[in-house]
Amino acid sequence: MTTSSREDWRRPGPTAEQRRVDLWLGLGVTALALVSLTLARSTGAFLLGPPPSGPEQLFWTVAVTLPLIWRRRWPAATLLIISVAFIAAQARSAPETQFSSWALFCALYTVGAWGQDRQRSRRLRIGVIATMFAWLGIYYAVSIDHIPPGAFADAVGPVPPVLAAMVTGVLVNVLVFGFAYFFGETAWVAARREHELRTQAEDLRRSQAEARERAVLGERVRIARELHDVVAHHVSVMGVQASACRRVFDRDPGKARTALTAIEQSARTAVDELRRMLGVLRAPASSDAEPPATGGVQRMGELVERARAAGLTATLGVYGDAVALPESVSQAAYRVTQEAVTNTLKHAGANVLDVRVRYLAREVEVDVTDDGRAGRRVNALGLGLIGMHERVSAHDGDLEAGPRAGGGWRVRARFPLPAPSDPPVGAQRAPSDEQQPVVDTARSV
Repeated sequence: MTTSSREDWRRPGPTAEQRRVDLWLGLGVTALALVSLTLARSTGAFLLGPPPSGPEQLFWTVAVTLPLIWRRRWPAATLLIISVAFIAAQARSAPETQFSSWALFCALYTVGAWGQDRQRSRRLRIGVIATMFAWLGIYYAVSIDHIPPGAFADAVGPVPPVLAAMVTGVLVNVLVFGFAYFFGETAWVAARREHELRTQAEDLRRSQAEARERAVLGERVRIARELHDVVAHHVSVMGVQASACRRVFDRDPGKARTALTAIEQSARTAVDELRRMLGVLRAPASSDAEPPATGGVQRMGELVERARAAGLTATLGVYGDAVALPESVSQAAYRVTQEAVTNTLKHAGANVLDVRVRYLAREVEVDVTDDGRAGRRVNALGLGLIGMHERVSAHDGDLEAGPRAGGGWRVRARFPLPAPSDPPVGAQRAPSDEQQPVVDTARSV
């Protein structure tokens, strides 16, 4: 917020709850002022001189304190009414002064804290303070001739007693009015800063939401590009097999049937991958989008070697009977593992990394664990988790990411596989030599 905008800022008016608080505050101060008036009359402590009649004392007491019920709704008018009533009450020697002075302090503070027009609020407060000091000077000038001769009989200090009494009164009023001005200004600045923080927080939330949206779109575009390559591969295979089938159809029906079977398999796979691509594609790729990078379960060992090169004790275990995976599933499993390993290297402060691939009956699971800081909080809005969720959701899978009960961090993703009764799918990724089936045991890469 610039300097000009800060000066132009207007504090919102009081809420209904704040107005109710002011109502009860004004009534409470008025009631206490009436009690103070009763005590002053009972003790005969008429410091300002002979008091007026009882009804007039009640009138001035209420006139000075009751306007506080409107202090935040109309701060300037409240200060003017209280100031005029305060001076008039003292001019009439009304005996109640304690709560009347507090009411004046509160009204002066409120103008500083809630005044909408800052320049007018400053001028009004300075004008009221100057008027009060002028009234104090007039009061001293009028009262000095009525001081009893023996009023300062016990004075022993070096300063003349009358002068000492005047200086004391001036210092007390300087402190009272100075604090009222300072605290009012401080309250207004605090309210303005709170408004700025709320505005900045809202801007930050909006920026984060836009960044998340861009990240989701970008991730979906990258996934769609990878799936596009898979679909294009299968369509190309179908074309080659169809050409081969046409050439041997008459001479070798057996080879023709084999080619037709391959075409059927590739068509099934292409349709399935096309469905996934259309499901994740939401916007055209931007010019600065990353090109799709090839990767699959056959490259898991490279990720583990990368972790080893960074100084971690890293192992890769393959469990169950390895089966050929659809290329899109293989790529998604690789990308999730890649992101999990990257997070371990960057943020975990871990010493041990364990990557496991499990071939289950109807799904394949990748499980990445480390012994890093278990106190890390799951940031569901992080861009890495966004990418993981998008890739796993594109294949109707499940993703878990969070601290482990025994310490460290875990990322586990499960991808469903075609049922055993389904026809075999062509152009699939078979495990590499590094991933030959390992039953019930894990081996290091």
